[in-house]
Amino acid sequence: MVNFNDVVDARRRIEKYISLTPLDFSISLSSEKTKVYLKLESQQKQKSYKVRGALSKITALTEEEKEAGIYAISSGNHGAAVSYAGYLLGIKAVKVFVPETAPAAKVEKIKYYGAEIVQVGGNYDETHSIAEEQMEKLNMTYIHSGSEVQAIAGQGTVGLEIMEQNPDTDVILVPIGGGGLITGVSIAAKHMNPSVKIIGVQTEACPAMVKSLEDNVFYEYFPSEESICEALVGGVFDIPFRMAKECIDDILVVSEAEIRKATARLLTEEKVVAEPSGAIGVAALVNNPELFENKNVAIVVSGGNIDKELMRQLIV
Repeated sequence: MVNFNDVVDARRRIEKYISLTPLDFSISLSSEKTKVYLKLESQQKQKSYKVRGALSKITALTEEEKEAGIYAISSGNHGAAVSYAGYLLGIKAVKVFVPETAPAAKVEKIKYYGAEIVQVGGNYDETHSIAEEQMEKLNMTYIHSGSEVQAIAGQGTVGLEIMEQNPDTDVILVPIGGGGLITGVSIAAKHMNPSVKIIGVQTEACPAMVKSLEDNVFYEYFPSEESICEALVGGVFDIPFRMAKECIDDILVVSEAEIRKATARLLTEEKVVAEPSGAIGVAALVNNPELFENKNVAIVVSGGNIDKELMRQLIV
């Protein structure tokens, strides 16, 4: 399992490679009863928090493992982070499996930093299943996006920064896909203030963590309806599932329509470029304002790699 010292160690390894992202006060989302702050991981290197976990894991590899190469399975952002980390650390062999439906903006970032791309499967779960068949044939280290101690610890540095930037934070809203980000954020934030509430947010198109906790079943694969949150669809990860009851205080589920509105609102009112998966926390706040009265709320805007055509559609 993951602990606070793992997060501290991760920051020590990665801080020279990452940005300290802003925790910006939001006038448009705040009210007389609620103060809202946006943790802008959409302004992180590669426009996603994923670079934290990728760098944390890869900087912990031995020289022999780096020489043999690394590979990843990703819906887009994690793959870009692994490709970028491999470039920074001089790793010559990097392979990334992504769905055929991965946004062009994310695929281009993976290519730019030199990784070999394998596009297979119609969604993350299909890609993961196909890639698993090839894993044993690859003499390379698998860089998981959210179910390894170092990856989760790296992502936990987001929570560390939030609590340092605003120690009065009462609630942190965090997107949930596989669960690595919310696990890391919770470990860090609750260590610094045990009373802080960590609330996850999922799209109703794929409430995998909600169902896993309701049924007490580890749904490694989970069906998804059509979603603009490609980074949040698919099953949950092992460590986040096992740590969920101690790390997650509640999960809110929002509709795809609400996520679209939240993404557009960030663009037009906050001038924040967020992908829908990163805007989902705003949707949860807007649609459940009574839950956050008299609270200081931090919303993790987890990524900004939005497809340009989708951006055009949202702001029409």
